[in-house]
Amino acid sequence: MPAPIAQPALVAEFEARLPAMLDELGDLVRCESPSSDLAALERSAGKVADLGQRLTGRAPEVIADAGPTHLRWTFGEGPRRVLLVGHHDTVWPLGSLGDHPWSVADGVVRGPGCLDMKAGLVQLFHALSVLADTDGVTVVVNGDEEVGSPTSSALIEQEARRSPAALVLEMAADDGALKTARKGICLYEMQIEGRAAHAGLEPERGINASIEAAHLILAIAGLGDPELGTTVTPTLLRSGTAANVVPARATLAVDARASSVAEQQRVDAALRGIAPVLPGAKVTAVPGPTCRPMEPAASAGLFATAQRLAALLGLGPLRGVAVGGASDGNRTAGAGTPTLDGLGAVGGGPHADHEHVRVEAIPERTALLTALIADLLT
Repeated sequence: MPAPIAQPALVAEFEARLPAMLDELGDLVRCESPSSDLAALERSAGKVADLGQRLTGRAPEVIADAGPTHLRWTFGEGPRRVLLVGHHDTVWPLGSLGDHPWSVADGVVRGPGCLDMKAGLVQLFHALSVLADTDGVTVVVNGDEEVGSPTSSALIEQEARRSPAALVLEMAADDGALKTARKGICLYEMQIEGRAAHAGLEPERGINASIEAAHLILAIAGLGDPELGTTVTPTLLRSGTAANVVPARATLAVDARASSVAEQQRVDAALRGIAPVLPGAKVTAVPGPTCRPMEPAASAGLFATAQRLAALLGLGPLRGVAVGGASDGNRTAGAGTPTLDGLGAVGGGPHADHEHVRVEAIPERTALLTALIADLLT
């Protein structure tokens, strides 16, 4: 590891490295990595592993036994002191570079996955590369975050429980704000049972699952609480088998998001307790994937430290915001680990045609991350 760089010189150090950082980011972006393509994820993980090894001097452990390729770096043999979390998969299918080519122009980087979150990975490894001592640092870069981390959540939660702090390299919020709270997500499938009958000859002998579903949708839509930021949204509805048959079965997907565990529990109890309206119908709530919220208390201490360090670096006031989307920060916070999210790149348009990264912010955010890691290691 190199000699430590004085904090005031960090921004200048990464400004000098910016051309190399952009080249490295271009290399990662051009290696497309949709969450659904295991071969593409293996190639992408190889690129990330090479970058991390070159900058830190340590090769990662490659974990691919469940399908998608994940990477874990463990620095030093002592107690864990900070966990850094990122992902290398994207929502963009293979071939997206044809319509969204890699480019750097007018101070803006473009390309599929540049903001979410390959720029954050480049910043992560450059931050580690200037630290004289990384003993106690763990890095997890997973390959399935964009689909809810089904095969990596246990790994992330395990490492979070071993660490007193977690820093998540997801993109920043608007204007570079850090993400100090995230809603939790609970997905449900409401199963509705009725009774089939001929829709023309004897519809009265049936129990119409579609009508029961209509009642259910209205009831569920009223479970949200705008003042608390709780949303309960009926989404995908499936019902019936043929145009001339009273539907005997229907299913309704529900997306519930809440800022507190208490609200998650309230909504869960309400969904499980919904009674059918039509005589003879049955309604069952089947819970699916659940992600606990990252509540403000989880980030308060780390955010205060980030504000202090940003001032020392001359970066100006640093804002924190609560956002509705979940990330692996929900998992680290849910494991009881203080967590600060949104420490990656600054830009806009994640998952959209105008996804981009602001070049000028890359050195500043890398410097802030470096200072945070160093502070946690002292």
